[in-house]
Amino acid sequence: MNSTSHPQVIVYTTPTCPDCRLLKEWLEREAIAFEERDLSDPAIMAQAKARTGVRVAPITLVQDQVFYGTFASQKPGLVHALGLGPAGAAADKRAQ
Repeated sequence: MNSTSHPQVIVYTTPTCPDCRLLKEWLEREAIAFEERDLSDPAIMAQAKARTGVRVAPITLVQDQVFYGTFASQKPGLVHALGLGPAGAAADKRAQ
């Protein structure tokens, strides 16, 4: 997916990761296009480790910024990096 209004977003995930699911659902609600890469593929895992130094899902790249850990820990940085204002954060609180 490509978006002209937001920077490029790449999300490294695993199929069974609950925080990965929450992150993807939030990006979709915010209409943020993203490319998903599956860390269960050894080649993708090696690529993510080389690029970020991290081996835990989810890993989110917004241009050259790296976010990792739980969705809750990533979200404040992602809101800022994606240029989302309080409206996006407020809408997300209502959805929780």
